[in-house]
Amino acid sequence: MKAVCLLSGGMDSSTLAYQARHDGYDILALHFNYGQRTEEKERECAKRIAHHLNALEFLDVDLAYLKMAGGSSLTDPAMKVQSHDETGGGIPGTYVPFRNANLLSVATSFAEARGADAIYIGVQSSDYSGYPDCRPEFIDAFQKIITLGTRPGAGITLKTPFVALNKTDILKIGLAMKVPYEDTWSCYTENEVACGTCSSCHFRLEAFRQAGEQDPIPYR
Repeated sequence: MKAVCLLSGGMDSSTLAYQARHDGYDILALHFNYGQRTEEKERECAKRIAHHLNALEFLDVDLAYLKMAGGSSLTDPAMKVQSHDETGGGIPGTYVPFRNANLLSVATSFAEARGADAIYIGVQSSDYSGYPDCRPEFIDAFQKIITLGTRPGAGITLKTPFVALNKTDILKIGLAMKVPYEDTWSCYTENEVACGTCSSCHFRLEAFRQAGEQDPIPYR
């Protein structure tokens, strides 16, 4: 069995890829560059994780048009990436408009072309409130799109094993599978030493704290 794994190089997607291997799949790693600030570091980490998992392929796809479209502090240098303490309710500035639909469209093409059985994406419960394209309803709708838009018998299943879990739950699963978290990156702004203040750093550090473990990557 083969599975396309959306692999950013972050904590959740790396754990996801290990989960897919644990589930019995050979890994087709899929990484995206959409103009995010930390793309260089993310790609480096994604390649390391793919190597650890003996992935069948590592496909690096350029979606530069998402940067051109703008609307996100992850891709627009004129927009500030807020610290976790500065973020309020609603849609955060780090939301990339309709990103997951774009990523999953490419993943579906890749999966169908390679005869893969599944696509793994690491959406999780704390994403729901801020990112509309992480909601279970969106995932269910996209499964229908995959079924309707691929050839008869393709049978590609969209898998979200972490959809009901929080980051601490995911980390504990990854620790049990010995995910090399020193080879992952979560910071929204820095490529060498994590800022420790953006929302992504905050939730990662909090997950390690709650799990009683030391995060192995460097912070300011």
